[in-house]
Amino acid sequence: MATDDPTSKILAAALEEFSEKGFRAATIRDICAKAGVNLAAVNYYFGDKKKLYSAVFKQAHLRAHDAYPLPNWGPDEPPENRLRDFIRVSLLRMRSKTDTNVHHRLMMREFSQPTGVVEELVEEFFRPHHKLLVEIMQEIVGPNVPEYRLHQLAFSMIGQCLFYRFNQPVLQMLIPPQMLDEHFGTEELAEYIYRFGLTALQHGEWGPPLESQALASDSAETSVKGNL
Repeated sequence: MATDDPTSKILAAALEEFSEKGFRAATIRDICAKAGVNLAAVNYYFGDKKKLYSAVFKQAHLRAHDAYPLPNWGPDEPPENRLRDFIRVSLLRMRSKTDTNVHHRLMMREFSQPTGVVEELVEEFFRPHHKLLVEIMQEIVGPNVPEYRLHQLAFSMIGQCLFYRFNQPVLQMLIPPQMLDEHFGTEELAEYIYRFGLTALQHGEWGPPLESQALASDSAETSVKGNL
């Protein structure tokens, strides 16, 4: 989308206004003035203020999804290969998004003053993405892992990707510049996260709850001592 396109100008201006003031305080008049477009442009291109707000939230996700689509896997593609592709594409999408701080501020405002747009994001982007990851992991770990554990494993995997998206300033303080340039690029990090996660999936004990294992161990130890 060209930067001189009216919709691009409106979305950029709306992102600034909504992130600074929140949905309720931001006005169509201020957004149009900042974008340099006619006051009627928002209604013409987006319908109303709420639809513009929703479009602002979705634009970064839409661009990233279009730029980095998942491969069209065949029916016989091993789940390990699909996991590698999934992690790589997820990290590419996350790290390709611009205005991270502005979008983060916008999200925080939405959480404090909800309008329902986050639910739209979850249904349109996050839920299908999460469901696919859980299905891939299920194939790797087998049928006896409880559903809640699969969700935990999926969040752990995505959590690593999110760390490298949001914590670049911290990395720059902790890691020498040359090392950061050589070993913390998106491709190398994606491969690291994939190998780390695959090792955990293949060698972890993901069946019984960890608490139950600990209780069983304590009970067995008590029983042995009682028989001595």
